[in-house]
Amino acid sequence: MSESFLWSEQYRPHKIDDCILPDHIKNMLQGFVAKGEIPNLLLSGTAGVGKTTVAKALCEQLGADYYVINGSDEGRFLDTVRNQAKTFASSVSLTSESKHKVIIIDEADNTTHDVQLLLRAAIEEFQNNCRFIFTCNYKNKILEPLHSRCSCIEFNITGKEKQNLAAQFFTRVREICKEQKVEAEPRVLAALINKHFPDFRRSLNELQRYASLGKIDTGVLAVVSDTKVEDLMTTLKDRQFTAMKKWVVQNLDNDPKQIMRKIYDSLYTYLEPASIPAAVLIIGEYQYKSAFVADQEINLVAFLTEVMSECKFK
Repeated sequence: MSESFLWSEQYRPHKIDDCILPDHIKNMLQGFVAKGEIPNLLLSGTAGVGKTTVAKALCEQLGADYYVINGSDEGRFLDTVRNQAKTFASSVSLTSESKHKVIIIDEADNTTHDVQLLLRAAIEEFQNNCRFIFTCNYKNKILEPLHSRCSCIEFNITGKEKQNLAAQFFTRVREICKEQKVEAEPRVLAALINKHFPDFRRSLNELQRYASLGKIDTGVLAVVSDTKVEDLMTTLKDRQFTAMKKWVVQNLDNDPKQIMRKIYDSLYTYLEPASIPAAVLIIGEYQYKSAFVADQEINLVAFLTEVMSECKFK
C-alpha cells in the first residue's frame, strides 16, 4: 500500500496554517515561520494528534532540508543513529532556503538512553548547521539533559478546544469525501470523529476503510458506536475467561485505551471500594504498555485477566 494511496498521507498538511491545532500552539509555530528559524523542539502528545505532521510542515514551510529517523525502528541502534545523524548534519545543503537543516527524531521516547545521550551531544556539535525536532507520546521517557536543550510544545487538547478542533476536522473530512466522490452522512462522520478524537490519523484511516464500500451511511454506526462495557464487566465478575476473550475479539476495532478508560469510569459501579485502588494501578500500567506492545489483543486480554483475578466485584 503506497503512501499516496493512504488518505492520511495524501491529505497531510504541508503548511502550519493548514494544521488543525489549538490556537496557542498554531500561533507559536507561525511565529517560528515568520522569523524563518526554529529552536530545537520537543513535540509531546498522544498518538495521531499531528506531531510528525507539524514537524514536517515546519521544515517544508521554512524550505529546510530535513531527515527523519524513526525512534521505534532504526532509532534504537546507536551506530545507526550516529552515522545517519552525523552524515546528514555535517553536510552542506546546496538547495535549502533555511538557515539550518533539520533532523526529525520521530517517536523519540522509544529510543534507548545511549541514543538519547548521543543526540544530546549531536545538538551541541551541530548547533551551527542543524536543528533537531523530537516527537514523543511520553515526555517523561526523554532524558532531562536532552529535554532541557529543547523548547517543549505539549499537544494537549482540553475544554472548548476539543469542540472547535473536532468541528474543523469534520469540515475537512467532508471535503475529503467530496473530493473522493464518497457519499457520507454527516451524523455518521461526526460519530466516527467523536469515537477516535483527538487521533486524527486513525479517524482518517477508519474513514478510508469504510469509504471502500462506496458510501458511509447509518449502516456504519453499529461499528463506530461507543463501546459498551456492561457485558464485559459481568463476564469479569463471573470469571469467564473464554467469554471475556471472545468480547475482546469482537471489539478489536475499538481503541484499547478507550476501553480501559470506560472501565476506569465504571469502577465505582462494579467493584468493591477496597479493590478500586488496585484496579486504577492495573489500568495505568496497561494503558502505558499499549503504546509499545506489538499485539494489542494480547495486551488487552492480559489487562482484563489481571482485573478479573485481582479485584473483587460487587
